[in-house]
Amino acid sequence: MTGGETGRTKDRERTGNAVINWMEGLSEAAYAYLLLLPAFALLTLVAFYPMIRTFVMSLQADQTRGMDPLGGFVGIENYVDILTGNARLARQFLDVGLTSSFPFIELGTPFFQQALFVTLAFAIISVIMETLIGFGQAYVLDQDFRGRRWVRVAIILPWAVPIVIQGMIFFLMFQPTVGFGSDLMQSIGLFSSTPLANSRDAFIIILVADIWKSSAFMALLILAGLQSVDRSLYDVARVAGASPWQRFKLITLPLVMPALLVAMLFRTMDAMRVFGLIESTAGCTTVPSLTCLVVEAMFGGTRIYATAAAVAFSTALVIGLIIGGYVVLFRDTEGGMY
Repeated sequence: MTGGETGRTKDRERTGNAVINWMEGLSEAAYAYLLLLPAFALLTLVAFYPMIRTFVMSLQADQTRGMDPLGGFVGIENYVDILTGNARLARQFLDVGLTSSFPFIELGTPFFQQALFVTLAFAIISVIMETLIGFGQAYVLDQDFRGRRWVRVAIILPWAVPIVIQGMIFFLMFQPTVGFGSDLMQSIGLFSSTPLANSRDAFIIILVADIWKSSAFMALLILAGLQSVDRSLYDVARVAGASPWQRFKLITLPLVMPALLVAMLFRTMDAMRVFGLIESTAGCTTVPSLTCLVVEAMFGGTRIYATAAAVAFSTALVIGLIIGGYVVLFRDTEGGMY
């Protein structure tokens, strides 16, 4: 080895030792952030850049002629239009003459507000019901009994059904000439003769379909939390004379709460993006959602990409506010979100 090569080798060794010494001098928090830096960089590339690009697109005008689908800078004009009902989205989406007893379809109401109401109502109702049902299923699966393996399979099976197949099942079930659901619900006075064409009836059907499928997801996550609870705590509580309700209230619920909140957060984000189930069951023209607005604006026949970007960014903003609400409300939960 020549003298020059030896010198370069020693320089590399000194540089490596300096880096190692610098890393050893970091605090635990700083070292953790250093290890997460590649993940943050990948997240910025995959998630934040498209979001920033979408926001930039939303500040431009729709260009329906020519090769370029985007026009000049218009600021927040697209956001004002979708909130006031002046966006061209309103003329290509729902039939403005559509009437229904369900409150989100009313003549003159901006379609963005209709879709926002539908999306929030769907997310709130579905997440609450799925949490209650999923908790009950997880509590049953956490017990020791004969045939528990088969019960687990039966409870988890709906989660394995693809969304399109799930939508087609409920579509066929409530078709007046094919399924039994329409005649059955009409006979007891709950649904109209064509439930999938009625906004209120279709909304309920889609809710039931989502609860049927997604309760299994909630059960899986909550079950993981239940099985992490130390069983000796229950033995001590029984010896102390605690009732089953007291054991649940003082042991089970507090210890499973972190897993429960994570499950609720995941399901809320998923419910706010609902599209496939609606489109394959009743169609976006009957039950509009925010994602339906984005898809219709992008692929509905008219190139209004800037308006679609404004709706998409508004949807992401609403979801971000909901996530922030979860973090603020449950930041003091033991082992919960931070």
